[in-house]
Amino acid sequence: MPKQTLLVHDSLFTIHSLDPDASIPSSVLNSPLFFLGKTEDELSIVVPESVQVDSVDSDENWRALELLGPLHLSMVGIMAELGHVLAAVKVAIFVVSTFDTDFFLVKDNKLNDAVKALKKAGYTVNGIQ
Repeated sequence: MPKQTLLVHDSLFTIHSLDPDASIPSSVLNSPLFFLGKTEDELSIVVPESVQVDSVDSDENWRALELLGPLHLSMVGIMAELGHVLAAVKVAIFVVSTFDTDFFLVKDNKLNDAVKALKKAGYTVNGIQ
């Protein structure tokens, strides 16, 4: 299988943690890009940093590398391969997915390391010089 292409988004993102029974703020639902995850213990929200969320905890300064798709749900190993490349250069990731694709979030101060490693591994990375 050929290596995929990733697109670096310009925005910085923040990962928020809220109580599991918290309401999803309308600012999140009106954002052009957001991700939600809920368990019995928490509600997680990923949004561009410009979106204000009153959260219990948050982690800022993440950049999103979008795996350009659509990807078929039957494809195997893509996340593992990318994770391996980034782990080898000590870049932590936070992964969120949609039906068609995956987004790999990396800390902004590690973005250049991530892009360099991905390109060296044969991936195409667009949206960054």
